[in-house]
Amino acid sequence: MEEVKSIGKIREEFQAAAEERLPDFIVTYEKDGRAGVQKLITQARNRLNKLEAERQRIWKLGSYEREYAKMGYVCGVDEAGRGPLAGPVVAGAVILPKDCDILYINDSKKLGEKKREELYAVILEQAVAVGIGMASPGRIDEVNILNATYEAMKEAIQKLSSAPDILLNDAVTIPGISIPQVPIIKGDAKSISIGAASIIAKVTRDRIMEQYHKEMPEYGFASNKGYGTKEHIQALKTYGASPIHRASFIQKFLNS
Repeated sequence: MEEVKSIGKIREEFQAAAEERLPDFIVTYEKDGRAGVQKLITQARNRLNKLEAERQRIWKLGSYEREYAKMGYVCGVDEAGRGPLAGPVVAGAVILPKDCDILYINDSKKLGEKKREELYAVILEQAVAVGIGMASPGRIDEVNILNATYEAMKEAIQKLSSAPDILLNDAVTIPGISIPQVPIIKGDAKSISIGAASIIAKVTRDRIMEQYHKEMPEYGFASNKGYGTKEHIQALKTYGASPIHRASFIQKFLNS
């Protein structure tokens, strides 16, 4: 007589199951009448339903890329760090493979840090090309944040190992570029390649700010990433400006 597997063992199988193994898990145990097993079957089906919904979301997120695929390499461009009081503005440029199906890509601000880090690694591994550009706090003060952002975006595009044939940009049209451009409002939530670029830019910038935190821990850069949190502003008033603060952004706090 075959030994009946305990619910605890079946739960371990479920928790360890990769998403592609869930259908087999359901077929194996769906006729087990025990309430605990049926609860696991329900959870497995819910996971599959969420996975299918995510696949559909990603398919929709690739609609701009499919629309412009006939032009050749489609490149998403986005930035991170226009608003902070300190640190560089960083731009990402990403060319994804056609019909890219990397799940969970989204506007980087809608993702947790762990998920951004995971996707950063996947994007670097699977992308046709990735470019990163940045403009320093001093450059931001010199030419203003918008022009500094354009410069960072141009640098990111120039650093691509494959030349793009069309740019999908988050909201902006970059001056001085001959490549056709499509500005998309809230593009990081509407285009898979812009979303990928936003993740590359965000993770890169966050890592830079975490490194600055080691050098200047009093400002809390590891947690605030240079943004004007209450604690950051208080530190600014207490310690004054650091070498990476944007002078054009902080005068109102130093003078108040």
